[in-house]
Amino acid sequence: MNTDLLSLFDADEATVQAVLRETLKGADDGELFIEHAQAESLSFDNGRLKGGSFNTDQGFGLRAVAGEAVGYAHSGEMSLSALKRAADAAGAVARGYSGDYAAAPQGTNRQLYSPDNPIGAPTFEEKVALLTEIDAYLRAKDPKVRQVTASVAASWQVVNILRADGHRVSDVRPMTRINISVVVGDGDRQETGSFGTGGRTTFDAFLTEESWHAGADEALRQALVNLEAVEAPAGTMDVVLANGWPGVMLHEAVGHGLEGDFNRKKTSAFAGLMGEQVAAKGVTVVDDGTIDNRRGSITVDDEGTPSAYNVLIEDGKLVGYMQDRQNARLMGMKATGNGRRQGYAYRPMPRMTNTYMLSGDKTPDEIIASVKNGIYAVSFGGGQVDITSGKFVFGCTEAYLIENGKVTAPVKGAMLIGNGPDAMRRVSMIGNDTKLDTGIGNCGKAGQWVPVGVGQPHLRMDQITVGGTKA
Repeated sequence: MNTDLLSLFDADEATVQAVLRETLKGADDGELFIEHAQAESLSFDNGRLKGGSFNTDQGFGLRAVAGEAVGYAHSGEMSLSALKRAADAAGAVARGYSGDYAAAPQGTNRQLYSPDNPIGAPTFEEKVALLTEIDAYLRAKDPKVRQVTASVAASWQVVNILRADGHRVSDVRPMTRINISVVVGDGDRQETGSFGTGGRTTFDAFLTEESWHAGADEALRQALVNLEAVEAPAGTMDVVLANGWPGVMLHEAVGHGLEGDFNRKKTSAFAGLMGEQVAAKGVTVVDDGTIDNRRGSITVDDEGTPSAYNVLIEDGKLVGYMQDRQNARLMGMKATGNGRRQGYAYRPMPRMTNTYMLSGDKTPDEIIASVKNGIYAVSFGGGQVDITSGKFVFGCTEAYLIENGKVTAPVKGAMLIGNGPDAMRRVSMIGNDTKLDTGIGNCGKAGQWVPVGVGQPHLRMDQITVGGTKA
């Protein structure tokens, strides 16, 4: 497909540009965002193909920014008449306004991922055969397996961003993902384990036999561990978080609070704390959209700003926020490449990319050995966070007791309860083994979903409230 999306309009580029210039006359900022997207998914459940979908979507979004006001209109009809109707609606905020149209983002020649479309290779038939093989493999591994669910998904997104000054940016974004879930049972008891992986690549890296065998084995291992788990204790205790996916707690409890819009509006627990100690010394948190092929990476954000390595908390001090262009301008700061949107029907806002904590100097064994009695949280499921207060609740999908410095029995039903800024001050040991998740993260905000990455090293957090199920 031609990735010049202006060719989708029934008008030439000069005409589209003229409409854009007129719409954004007097505005502080704004752009025409054009998107063509394809997505495919297949799911296999309980021995049969349960679902399959393929869809193509395309359209444009037109945004005008005047001070704190934003006019936004979108359409799936790629016509000059639709563009003019959108211009009438979106441009209303700039009429009579006398702003100074912002300079275009700095360009980049960097490309973090291949533009190849991952849909279609392997073929539909090959994917179904693979899902069937995963099901058979797991059922043959252990007689306790009662249900297997596996899915593959791929998408391909092309975006063009056109500004009133003629500046134009394009990006082509692939994405793939594979998920495996298994239910095991013993008598009346059943437990679940899961594994997923993906990234901005073709399927080649994930669908090799070695790769999916490892993923299936990990899902089964977690399910069998949970089948032996005892009820989790409740109370205040020391907690050790594993590296990798447990960084989702950092993402939710701290990351959202460091997005620019929440801080400009002073609705974040971190508002007004720039330069102050907001975490224990040694804690350094970054948001990095520049890692090759990662799920959360973007060559440019959805305003055309190149993604960046942004330090948010350095040695415990708050040093930066994640910004889109509007909030950066209103706060007198620099756009950080975090202006993201779900698609053309949505306006951009500050969002995370790959958010993680840097390594410290302790080994995982040292950290665990330092805890007399506590919880070792290896994996998390769902959680809830209040951005304004920072309060969070996270459920553990794999966790263990720590007794006299040793990991012992697995537990089920453990919930970590706390406050994000307070929890960051309770970090007392930081591992030397930072790892990112396997490429499964999605982040929701204001009704929009975008792919993200999370990560951290092993951490010890002192005296965290644990909700349990043990009587």
